[in-house]
Amino acid sequence: MTNIHNLTRTTDDVVIVGGGLAGLFCALKLAPRPVTLISAAPLGQGASSAWAQGGIAAAVAEGDTPEAHAADTIAVGGGIVDEAVALGIAREAAPRIHDLLAYGVPFDRDLEGRLAVGREAAHSARRIVHVRGDGAGAAIIAALSEAVRCTPSIRPIEGFVAEALLTEDGAVTGLQLREAGNPAARPVMLASRAVVLATGGIGHLYAVTTNPVEANGSGLAIAARAGAVIADPEFVQFHPTAIMVGRDPAPLATEALRGEGAILINGDGERFMLAHHPLAELAPRDIVARGVFAEIAAGRGAFLDARTALGARFAEKFPTVHASCIAAGIDPATQAIPIAPAAHYHMGGIAVDACGRSSIDGLWAGGEVSSTGAHGANRLASNSLLEAVVYAARIADDIAGRPIPSPARLPDALVTQRSSSADEASVTRLRAMMSAHVGVIRDGDGLAEAVRSFAALEHEATSITVRNMATTALLVAASAWTRRESRGAHFRFDHPADVPALAQRTMTTLTAAREVAESLSERPLPRTAQPMIA
Repeated sequence: MTNIHNLTRTTDDVVIVGGGLAGLFCALKLAPRPVTLISAAPLGQGASSAWAQGGIAAAVAEGDTPEAHAADTIAVGGGIVDEAVALGIAREAAPRIHDLLAYGVPFDRDLEGRLAVGREAAHSARRIVHVRGDGAGAAIIAALSEAVRCTPSIRPIEGFVAEALLTEDGAVTGLQLREAGNPAARPVMLASRAVVLATGGIGHLYAVTTNPVEANGSGLAIAARAGAVIADPEFVQFHPTAIMVGRDPAPLATEALRGEGAILINGDGERFMLAHHPLAELAPRDIVARGVFAEIAAGRGAFLDARTALGARFAEKFPTVHASCIAAGIDPATQAIPIAPAAHYHMGGIAVDACGRSSIDGLWAGGEVSSTGAHGANRLASNSLLEAVVYAARIADDIAGRPIPSPARLPDALVTQRSSSADEASVTRLRAMMSAHVGVIRDGDGLAEAVRSFAALEHEATSITVRNMATTALLVAASAWTRRESRGAHFRFDHPADVPALAQRTMTTLTAAREVAESLSERPLPRTAQPMIA
């Protein structure tokens, strides 16, 4: 590991922020070009991709095609998937799987040595490649972390977060970094004309999430404050089957369990999804999440029942989920698992083109912090890891194919010299507000209340961490308030139908979100209800 204090303030390296799948894969693809990799947590930790249980979607089985994969992606995307992007990603799946195999990822194989494939919700074929059933994310991140540590051209800097993006005349000039978890530390500035943000998602902005604490929207916030265009921030996917055993983040019961025949029941033992969709438990995630939410809201509770489908085979087939259940005193072979929807994946993010370029020159974004148009309003299961590796490779190719100007001289003054410790009460209120008003089911009054609250917090926060969280929360809530319809994962109780004229992606900025907040601050509060966590 390189010590940050051994760095000069200027580097000719490509700087990648984020130690998850997109960041690690991009760094490896750039070799032997010098790369500085900034990671808040030690490599292999703190990344949502390490927790992914499903696997990677890829049309590698006999009889399957990229065209069929793209068609499934488009079908669940709520009418706003960029079809060319979806097809391009599906066509690049097989080469990226072979890259991962070359980096040492031990994908499951069948008895004849071919890649074993499973099926997940809304896929028309078995096309999910796994590692030991439900351990794909952890195995991929472990293999890539080891490959990165063995690559001389990559210098990892662990334990630092990017708290500001430096720009001049619409182009990136560098980053301001600070030691993670130490707001009193003096920030460090690093100059670079080529920055890749791969900082992950926003799940930890919600009170109930499957994401690690690092997934707090910081990358999205610093890009937005630098003026980057943000796409589709209102579309947040809630995984319908987080295991509710009092842990934060909540353990995940992978969708593959339902693919193997597990069913959803309420506290009365009734299988409730049959009334919501012909595919029942294998319906698109947004529909399943709302079905689960409705049972909980009605006081009946919701449970994942694998007793008949798996029974004694549960531990062998799904060891990660089994371990989470056993640790909480639940034997999934003989007991139904209590579940609830949890913030899981952000379809929105920094708007990027087909090469991963943002609207700011010299800034690329990959993985969950970006929005490519591939997912539309609702992500298809196991497409996120695929998108991450496809765009990481494209970003590396794009950077390799263009000259990077010499770094500019950094400003003498820091963007922010001081930062207070994160106010836990403010963080708790923000997360409660997001779950209550910007969650599975939304309405205009609640969204307006959230917008006003987040705008005030963004303005008043003395903690950089809290300000970043409030910035991203404001972008999500303002866009959700503006979209007066229901589409994909965005469901509004006061506008339950989709509006054909609104079948288009959102492109917005932080300035626009603040303008929404200003317009709402001039209106009287419609009600005084306090946010409640379902």
